[in-house]
Amino acid sequence: MISTLLIMALGALVLGAALGYASIKFKVEGDPLVEKIEAILPQTQCGQCGYPGCKPYAAAISAGEADINLCPPGGMDGVRKLADLLGREVKPLEVEEKPKQVAIIDETTCIGCTLCIQACPVDAIVGAAKQMHTIIEPLCTGCELCIKPCPVECIHMQPITENLDNWKWKYPVIEIKRAA
Repeated sequence: MISTLLIMALGALVLGAALGYASIKFKVEGDPLVEKIEAILPQTQCGQCGYPGCKPYAAAISAGEADINLCPPGGMDGVRKLADLLGREVKPLEVEEKPKQVAIIDETTCIGCTLCIQACPVDAIVGAAKQMHTIIEPLCTGCELCIKPCPVECIHMQPITENLDNWKWKYPVIEIKRAA
């Protein structure tokens, strides 16, 4: 009995050492610049930039394959932060910047088809098949990906009004120049 326990303990020790060595030897490190860029992006995973999510877009920016002004949910604030990080000039957004918005489901017309649930990249829609669905507003990023698949058009976007919880300082409209 004791010999069996010793053999199992020795086996666990050998396997643990092998896993520890493998984790150090074969460690895959990500690009720290990609991680910093991704931290600035809004994590909506909406694809409005032309990439399938924020991580591929961050990798494309880091590789110089994409410009920093393609993310509508990030807005000009995101463009400014990316320009500061990368030392590039601030460019206007490629597309029109929309106000922050959240999806609203008209629960009286929802048929419970689950197509909107499948389309939502951040799992902000809750419901079951043939049951009414609803939006978890704090999770909704306003990407509008749930609108198109809805067969009864019961989803619409509602702008988020400013209040004390979501108010942010606006950058000055007038450019301040240094005195020569």
